[in-house]
Order: sequence, then structure tokens, then C-alpha cells
Amino acid sequence: EVQVVESGGGLVQTGGSLRLSCAASGFTFDYWAIGWFRQAPGKEREVVAAINWNGGRAYLADSVKGRFTISRDNAKNTVYLQMNSLKPEDTAVYFCASKASGADSRFYTSAYEYDYWGQGTQVTVSS
Repeated sequence: EVQVVESGGGLVQTGGSLRLSCAASGFTFDYWAIGWFRQAPGKEREVVAAINWNGGRAYLADSVKGRFTISRDNAKNTVYLQMNSLKPEDTAVYFCASKASGADSRFYTSAYEYDYWGQGTQVTVSS
């Protein structure tokens, strides 16, 4: 059974940091692209970051560039989202998604392109 599980969310003050983890099981993690999305109350789900199968290519949304980084450790079947200098507008439920990509250099930024989703982890940034 394919599973994608997020962890690491929580409550932090403005300017603080959190590291989210996306742990996957039930498939050969090496050949899957991963994306991080977020959804705030009353807003549409938006892409935050994405990474290709081997970490060679990555994408960060303009709103988080310079503050967030995405990385992966295929030996641990885990993708990380390091979030620094957090702002209240970063408050949202953060979701991890996986897509079977083979040894493809591409990352994917559209939610509909992903195959499996986690349940999400809440990130709250207080002002």
C-alpha cells in the first residue's frame, strides 16, 4: 500500500523555522517526484516546492524563495521542506504529494499531476 505521511508542522512565531518531512512507503521512492502544496482557509491549494526524483532539480514558489528549501534523502525515503523566516501568511495545511516519474529530470507543479497525497500537517505562524 502506497503511503505518504507528512510531519513536522506546529505553531511558531514570526521569523521562526520549521522542518517538514514527507515519508513515503509502499513504492520505490527513488523514481518518484515529490511536491509540497499548502492550503490556507478559504484559499485554493497552491504549490510551494517540488523536486525531481534524484534531487537534481527543484522548484520553489516566488513567495517562499530565499526562505524555504526542499531536499530529499532517497536512502530514507524522505523529502524535507526547511522553512525559515516564517511569516503569518505561511499559515496553512501543508501537503506532500508523490508522482511516479521514472528517472525523469522534471519536477511537477500542478496538483492534478500527482498520484498520491498525504493527510497534511498544520503550520501556524503567529504574529
